[in-house]
Amino acid sequence: MAENLRPSSQSVIPDDPEQSVYRFIIVSAKRARQLQNGARSFLPTTSKKPTVMAVEEVRRGLVQYSDPVLNRDLPTEEEA
Repeated sequence: MAENLRPSSQSVIPDDPEQSVYRFIIVSAKRARQLQNGARSFLPTTSKKPTVMAVEEVRRGLVQYSDPVLNRDLPTEEEA
């Protein structure tokens, strides 16, 4: 029974070290909310579940997002 708990070789979460699992989940959740509110999917799919569609879109890199923490201007040593 424990054999079923192992992660599959086709991981849903990207293996890219630059990507954060937390970021992946947040972006997927926000995209799922957009799909629930009527946004059109970027992929043709047979799934009716917005979460499934959102995870696949984010995994394929079709959802554009920006991280405000990474994009903000940090004070330089001279300004601090």
